[in-house]
Parts: sequence; C-alpha cells; structure tokens
Amino acid sequence: MIALLRGINVSGRNKISMADLRRIAADAGFADATTYVQSGNLVLPSVPAGLVGKVSTRLQVAIEEATGLDIPVITRTLAEWQSIIDANPFPAAAADGTKLHVVVLDAPVSKAMKAFDATPFAPEELGFGERVVYLSLPDGIGRSKLAAALQRVGNAKEGTSRNWRTVLALAELATG
Repeated sequence: MIALLRGINVSGRNKISMADLRRIAADAGFADATTYVQSGNLVLPSVPAGLVGKVSTRLQVAIEEATGLDIPVITRTLAEWQSIIDANPFPAAAADGTKLHVVVLDAPVSKAMKAFDATPFAPEELGFGERVVYLSLPDGIGRSKLAAALQRVGNAKEGTSRNWRTVLALAELATG
C-alpha cells in the first residue's frame, strides 16, 4: 500500500521528519513502513486485507495524536498505483520524470475538473484517470499556469501532487 500525506514540509509548514513519520506509522501498526523523499510518501508493504480501507484514517489519527497536525492521508493499493502508471495519457512527458505530475485524489474527479478547459494553457496538458489527474508540464510545475489554475477547480485542492519520478520510485519500493 502507498500512503501520501498532503501538504507537509511545504514552505516550512506542517513539518514532519521522515524518521518521525516512520515511527508514527510503526506505532499505528505499520512497522515495515518506508519513506521516500521529504514530501510525505509512505510505502506500507504488509497491510492486512482487513485494514486496507482503514489505513488513511488510522494514519491521519496517529499523525494528529503525535504532532497535533491534521494532515490528510490518501492511500492506494499497489494494484491501484500500478493502474495510475499504466493509464498515463502522456507517455512522452514521462521520459523526464519532472515534467509529468499526478494529482492523486481521495474521491472521483469532480465534474468541474472534467469540464475544465485546459486549451488556453497549451503546451501544458491535462488528463484524467480514476481518482487522479495527470498534468503534462513541459516547463515543470513551479511556473505552471495550468497547475495554479487547476488548484481552484473542483476537488483538485483536496488532492496531493507527485512528479512521475516519485510515482515510479514508490512503485519500485512497494514491489521490493
């Protein structure tokens, strides 16, 4: 299972060290948790089948109890994560792992997001999957007008974004 924390270690806010995050995850029953980079990526290799639907809440409560921070946690099984990779509508953008971003949502893509017209932002592009938004950003996310505009549409602001390099690294960590 892959767990993504939203909005930690960004602009000096909601700071949680990865060592603390691993400890919190272990205390919540996920002793084999590993982290990837400093942006709140957890790989939980052995989540019992009966806990799959409860991981987000369990981690969110544990983080709040340990840090006082209310941090949303979005989870995907390994099969769901692989589906995100397989459904990538922008394979050319994937060649540079920093030009393709995935916004992982905790709910289906909203109607407002699906209706969003990205053509004024070309060459930046937008695509949708199941509970995921793909952003092809030739100049990266830092200066992306599409990414900034999308944050104000539908449920995009409730998601958490990862670049393609991170998406692939998490898959590799999860498969061992």
